[in-house]
Amino acid sequence: MNSPLIRIGVFYDGNYFLKISDYYYFQHERKARISLEGLHEYIRHQVAEEEDVDVRLSQVTDSHFFRGRLSATEARDKDRLFHDRLLDDILMHLGVTTHYMPLKTRDGRLQEKGIDVWLALEALELALHKSFDVIVLIAGDSDYAPLIKKLNTIGTRVMLLNWDFKYVDFKGENRVTRASQQLLEHATYPISMHDVIDAGLASNDELIENLFVTQPEPAPFPTVKPARPTGPTAAGPVGTVGMSTIKNLKNGFGFVVMPPNNLFFSYADMSEGDFNDLHEGDWVEFTVGRNHRDEDCARNVRKVQPPQEGEGDEYDDETEEHESANSSEHL
Repeated sequence: MNSPLIRIGVFYDGNYFLKISDYYYFQHERKARISLEGLHEYIRHQVAEEEDVDVRLSQVTDSHFFRGRLSATEARDKDRLFHDRLLDDILMHLGVTTHYMPLKTRDGRLQEKGIDVWLALEALELALHKSFDVIVLIAGDSDYAPLIKKLNTIGTRVMLLNWDFKYVDFKGENRVTRASQQLLEHATYPISMHDVIDAGLASNDELIENLFVTQPEPAPFPTVKPARPTGPTAAGPVGTVGMSTIKNLKNGFGFVVMPPNNLFFSYADMSEGDFNDLHEGDWVEFTVGRNHRDEDCARNVRKVQPPQEGEGDEYDDETEEHESANSSEHL
């Protein structure tokens, strides 16, 4: 006699999921990251509805997260390592099994190779050995179409959580995320999450509200409060603490006025507060650091009150050409 329990296996294409989470944090009006715990609860309810069972009989019995990432020596960036560890802690807390593959540098760019094949092999093997009733795939690449077709042949239903959105990044380039049509055609239960989330937020659906993290992201470093120079003076050596204004702010990145080349920083460089609460022209305190390319950047950034009149002067627009060149190097 078959068990009435619906066994669910969840498989994440890690970079795809993080791109989705970044979109809701930086671009969407919700301004919050996706909660993995909330997502699993949504999955349980959605599978129960599709399979016509009590939600108590719909259980996530396995979950796996696949991603390429830098080694500790290659990263050379404490902020990057901190946020990788933070993600590991979240996955570990939820019992999600992680599968990491080293990123490869080709033509001067870091590339993720082989993750889709690894995910597909693991998903098929586990579907056979653990008898999943439903596999939930959080991915959008057409490379996963053969996996879905094979799962269909062994009787495992596939729920595809997919997103469709576009926005303009801080370089003025159009960014589009859309699931492959092949995936949508072969999945048993394709779910258009962008529509589900927008409708749920509009109606204050508790299940959808819980898809988002409510706590601010922890900072990698404590607040820095040593004596510092004020005003946009030239950047000093690494470790120098300064105070200046934000010149440009886009999609998780920004520049602090600091001639001759304005200092790049990202949301990961915040020492306190939320990146989404910053605005161009705000005064910030920061520490001069070095990025993975051994270039000056701003670290430990935090919003502060403007100095009293006479303490510092606003910087003019002459550095705009410098920051434009600088921005292309940091993507």
